[in-house]
Amino acid sequence: MMVDPKDIPDELIDALLANYQKPDDLLGKNGILEQLTKRVMERALQAEMTYHLGHEKHGRVANASGNTRNGTSKKTLKGKNGSLPIAIPR
Repeated sequence: MMVDPKDIPDELIDALLANYQKPDDLLGKNGILEQLTKRVMERALQAEMTYHLGHEKHGRVANASGNTRNGTSKKTLKGKNGSLPIAIPR
């Protein structure tokens, strides 16, 4: 499901930009865009794992296969804005 940018509340944007002072705060190393990309990717991967396993993290195993979560591994996401280390659930 795609989110229409018009559906993102202005309050959320205001909160993200609360300490914004210069372009590096947004685009630089550890800037808002990098932090947001990292958190969104990791959250999406966790949601995908929850769907695949059929239970929440630390939740009761709902399948007979015995598949469970087993921590995370470090990977590097490479894109237009450079490299970004993320935690991939296993």
